[in-house]
Amino acid sequence: MTDKPHLDEEALAELQDVMEDEFDVLINTYINDSSDRIAHLRAALEKSDADSFAKSAHSFKGSCINIGAPRLGELCFQAEKAGIDNRLEKAGAMLDAIENEFRQVEGTLRRFLE
Repeated sequence: MTDKPHLDEEALAELQDVMEDEFDVLINTYINDSSDRIAHLRAALEKSDADSFAKSAHSFKGSCINIGAPRLGELCFQAEKAGIDNRLEKAGAMLDAIENEFRQVEGTLRRFLE
């Protein structure tokens, strides 16, 4: 897991080339949506709603992979599996790891916007 980078900067540079003027919009949308997704994960966990937790983690995983955040995508995959398997006892720690990794990714992405 630790061998995965916070961000695949090569993939992000390709996205930047393809998106051109819309790249900033893409990054800002990802950052805002990610905060919402983390809030949904937290709410699902507080309700012990394993199905909602799994679905939210799955959705977040996809956006992380698309933006080039493989480590965060892997954490979301692990959270998704925990939800599918109805094993939320360790999901709080998983969600903390997701939040911490997202802060790393967010900081790096914001430097692309400068």
